[in-house]
Amino acid sequence: MKGKFFAALAGAAVVAAVATGCIQTVSGTWTPDLSPGQDSLSGRYARSLDQVYRASVQVIQTDGVLLTEFIPHDTTNTVRALYGKVNERRVWVRVSEVDPQITQVTVETRTKSGFKDIDLAHELEKEIGLQLAR
Repeated sequence: MKGKFFAALAGAAVVAAVATGCIQTVSGTWTPDLSPGQDSLSGRYARSLDQVYRASVQVIQTDGVLLTEFIPHDTTNTVRALYGKVNERRVWVRVSEVDPQITQVTVETRTKSGFKDIDLAHELEKEIGLQLAR
């Protein structure tokens, strides 16, 4: 009886893991997704793409470790992305030019196991805005 219960529980866990699958991050890469719902936040700033990107890099380097900077392959030079780790969370940042005077930054965070951390995304997005104000 206990063996059947354990087997059913293990089967349900496998089905749950397979059903959730993977999602595309804001930078265009793929990551496991175990929690549905919003996992990224955006902010728009009246600054150039380079200024917002430098502020984003500075915030990630100050709060954690910057691992990768890149231009997503399916975009132009008006979009830049970076990937790092902050508080043992994976962080993706996408900086895109809306028009020459307005730039949008999108921050997405996930735990190692694939769960979202919207509070950290909100904190980092606001820190980028504060870095621009300096």
